[in-house]
Amino acid sequence: MIARVLLIAVLGVACASSAAASEYSKVNGSVQVGAGRQVTDDVSTVNGSVTIGEGASVEEASTVNGSITLGPRATAKEMNAVNGRLTLDESSSVSGAVSNVNGDIQLAAAHIGGGIHTNNGDVNVGANSHVEGGITVEKSSGGWFSWQGSPPRIVIGPGAVVDGPLRFERDVKLYVSDRAKIGAVTGATPVTYSGDTAPK
Repeated sequence: MIARVLLIAVLGVACASSAAASEYSKVNGSVQVGAGRQVTDDVSTVNGSVTIGEGASVEEASTVNGSITLGPRATAKEMNAVNGRLTLDESSSVSGAVSNVNGDIQLAAAHIGGGIHTNNGDVNVGANSHVEGGITVEKSSGGWFSWQGSPPRIVIGPGAVVDGPLRFERDVKLYVSDRAKIGAVTGATPVTYSGDTAPK
């Protein structure tokens, strides 16, 4: 999966620099999809952020260096970044996978249908979110984009559901609410917590 994310760098440059590049495909600069817009193409940039407005829909949203935000009730088929934060706002949904190498992944009562994949990112599956396909934190392959710092912090919030395995190939700090439901865990020992906020 991480190898696939790295491919974004090559594909993004090739796509965005082509003559057919649209307002939703750039090399440098941010890309915005307005509220309610229905975009049947991929939305991508190499150096910049991607913002999908409230109630909008896109195919794949991707960036190499930058953040991606999926607004309330917005939808996408996939979200991919190399170095960047991925945020899914309330009632937003990604039917496929959400993945990055470096950067936080944040869900707020959101849905992911194809799992979460990261290498060095913190993951916060916020209250009442639903992740199908599990969570995978991969070990660094030693590639150019890979860097292993402190252990990622993985939080599964109150009322959240993670269907599928939680697989960790490197050290992580895993906190699971006593009101959450998760699949089998390998590579980490969950710390159960009560209340609305995980321990620091």
